[in-house]
Amino acid sequence: MDFNFNPEQTQFADALKRWIARDYSFEARRAIVHSEAGVSSAAWATLAELGMTALPVPEAQGGFSGSAVDMLVVMQELGRGLVVEPYFATVLGAEFLRLGGQHAGLLEQVASGELTLACALGERQSRHDMRDITTRAVPDGDGYLLSGDKKVVLHGAQAGMLVVSARTGGEARGEDGISLFVVPADAAGLRSVDYRTLDGLRAADIVFDKVRVDGGAVIGTPGAGWPILDAALDYGAGLLCAEAVGAMEAIFDATLDYLKTRQQFGAPIGKFQALQHRMADMLIHLEQARSMALLAAVRLGSEDAAERRRAVSAAKYRINLAARFIGQQAVQLHGGMGVTDELPAAHYFKRLATIELTLGDADHHLARFIAQPGFMDETQGAAA
Repeated sequence: MDFNFNPEQTQFADALKRWIARDYSFEARRAIVHSEAGVSSAAWATLAELGMTALPVPEAQGGFSGSAVDMLVVMQELGRGLVVEPYFATVLGAEFLRLGGQHAGLLEQVASGELTLACALGERQSRHDMRDITTRAVPDGDGYLLSGDKKVVLHGAQAGMLVVSARTGGEARGEDGISLFVVPADAAGLRSVDYRTLDGLRAADIVFDKVRVDGGAVIGTPGAGWPILDAALDYGAGLLCAEAVGAMEAIFDATLDYLKTRQQFGAPIGKFQALQHRMADMLIHLEQARSMALLAAVRLGSEDAAERRRAVSAAKYRINLAARFIGQQAVQLHGGMGVTDELPAAHYFKRLATIELTLGDADHHLARFIAQPGFMDETQGAAA
């Protein structure tokens, strides 16, 4: 099997590398992170100009119909560049709209870069279980009234529209009765509190107080939103796996360069065998993570939902472990400098730590992998 990227994918990667090297240096990123907005309109315009916002959007809506493997290439470069723009939040929201099939106009705006999206899914009690929804959507004439709280909505205050999960029926943590809506960020009754997260990105806590939307705001079918939510969350987890690989590559390279230049006892510390062993262990984790991210991207295109879930959860579990190991080793090998704000390694470590806890930690995905059909039968048969 050929694991090389095709010419178009390579071109996307090269274009992003050039832009990041030219306009999105570490110092430029720090300035954006500490700005009032927390994002850069100029950087977003460049991403749109390079075709990144159009890549995952269907051709019928002005996009390129990019596959999950195409997106893997992009997310790796954004992870390597520590880009803090609302790209992940927007393309995840676009996946909800694509799967729903009803909001072509919004997808066209995403493709052109006119519209940014955010996904208001998690709640205080839900942790990693996105079926645990207490936000309610009550029928009101030809529309709905949304009431509830959503927590840590990535780039929620920077978005023009929000994808919101709410209950129109069903039991707590049940898959039935979940509905999805697209809601203007400036809708009456919607309040948000914006803040900077550990990794330098922005998130918001959002309150919906009888926010009215019309029937056309529904994504998919009312009360039957779980299959879309489940598939879109897997898509998002796959993108995060790819971003983590890019960040791990960058922090690995930075650590290797540091070991080659830091002198102790008259020699580079990279000559010490104990530190070479630790770098070798980091490389093994990195290569395993790279393979699992690619597997997840390939399986995201599968029509078999169980196969998709298995691959994504296996990848997210393995990559979460690799992200923690590589991040911790890099910080330790850098010594005290590894946790200073002036050194890129600290920022990669923070981003990897955040990715580890986004859309499911290692324990969550291990349990989900085990729960997939056929796992217990196969393991019991092998034991027998």
